[in-house]
Amino acid sequence: MDKFYHSVRLNEELCKGCINCIKRCPTQAIRVRNGKARINSKFCIDCGECIRVCPHHAKRATYDKMEDLKQYEYTVALPAPSLYSQFNNLDDVNIVLNGLLMMGFDDVFEVSAAAELVSEATREYIQSNPHKLPVISTACPSVVRLIRVRFPNLISNLLPLNPPVEVAAILAARKAVKKTGLPREKIGIAFISPCPSKVTYVKAPLGTEKSQVDKVLAIKDIYPQLLSCMKAVGANPPEIGMSGKIGVSWGRSGGEASGLFTEEYLAADGIENVIRVLEDMEDQKFSNLKFVELNACNGGCVGGILTVENPYVAEVKLKRLRKYMPVARRHMAEETDKRDWIHWTRQVEYEPVFSLGDNMMESFMKLNQVERLCRKLPGLDCGSCGAPTCKALAEDIVRGEASETDCVYYLRENLHRLSEEVSILADDIALGNAEGHEMIRVLSEYIQRISDEMSLLDGKEEKERGDENDSKGTG
Repeated sequence: MDKFYHSVRLNEELCKGCINCIKRCPTQAIRVRNGKARINSKFCIDCGECIRVCPHHAKRATYDKMEDLKQYEYTVALPAPSLYSQFNNLDDVNIVLNGLLMMGFDDVFEVSAAAELVSEATREYIQSNPHKLPVISTACPSVVRLIRVRFPNLISNLLPLNPPVEVAAILAARKAVKKTGLPREKIGIAFISPCPSKVTYVKAPLGTEKSQVDKVLAIKDIYPQLLSCMKAVGANPPEIGMSGKIGVSWGRSGGEASGLFTEEYLAADGIENVIRVLEDMEDQKFSNLKFVELNACNGGCVGGILTVENPYVAEVKLKRLRKYMPVARRHMAEETDKRDWIHWTRQVEYEPVFSLGDNMMESFMKLNQVERLCRKLPGLDCGSCGAPTCKALAEDIVRGEASETDCVYYLRENLHRLSEEVSILADDIALGNAEGHEMIRVLSEYIQRISDEMSLLDGKEEKERGDENDSKGTG
């Protein structure tokens, strides 16, 4: 599988070429070229921020459908903890779990139950590895991918444990094989996800060779059918829940860290805040921290773009739900062969996708070129060139993916200078220069250049006016 597989895709037919996405992308993975956005697969971390901000719905998340589960003889649903926060007045998770069985799933295995096992394993890891502190959570795939491509010095701080969804899939698959006697390929493990980054994790996992999750469904897709099934379940459903406060809390920001029973932690949510924390960690600004929990979505998983509820309302619902739950129901002592499912089977490796050259010397040379170009560019970071910043445009120019005339202001300045040169040439001809005919030919070429570049400038300005009108119309 392609290591740069992505679940966030672009629909060019809907794209209007506005610059909302390029200004919000945390890794500057998007450019607007020829009136359409382009996503650089090497830079993209599938955080879904472009989906969130696109007013034309040109960005979309890819995931599986319920119909895709028909190929399996036995199916198991893996509900994310954030699923519980989508429903009003929910006081018993068993209503949701039995609703999933009524929808057609043969069994249910809570991701929150696996989260309690990961929390316990994390406590053990922190205690036995004091030289690797602070430990960075690996539950959010977008954060792990961000560190892989942009913060190589922090890779050694990553928690080398499988995320709860993977642990749940492994344990659920083993349980299903033992219960049914079916071969593994006839059993479908389906994760009900709040975000597209989990789709990317399943297709191209980090920390493991192959994910045991077979399909990833969107919470927003199953919500209507599940809601009707929950109403049919009744007030006193069978008790099949396997998790407590620690597991359910993973659905919101700070929930994972709260299960470590320590106050020496930091929790940040929202991709911009995550980047700020990682930059400070790289500069060693934090001391006396044992654990750092980072979530790309605002509010944590309850803020995923595949959910239906307002993330802040969802967080309140999750807190209310866990109020009367036991602390935990799953423990490592109850499981066997822990090494088979809790630890990474391979390390995350640095991917130098942002490097300008193939080696250090070439990178330094191109970096100097970027700095010289930045001094020539206006430094407005307006986005009119299709790149998010002037520095990004300079890097594109050095890579051979753009030109200086893509900058409207740079082009206008050159046109003024060219006009002055034409005026001087015209004066020379008027004075009766002996080489007048040759100068007339040169003048014609200058005029043609002016005409061509003015046409290009007019086109850029017309596009800017159109983008401004579009933004006003959608505001």
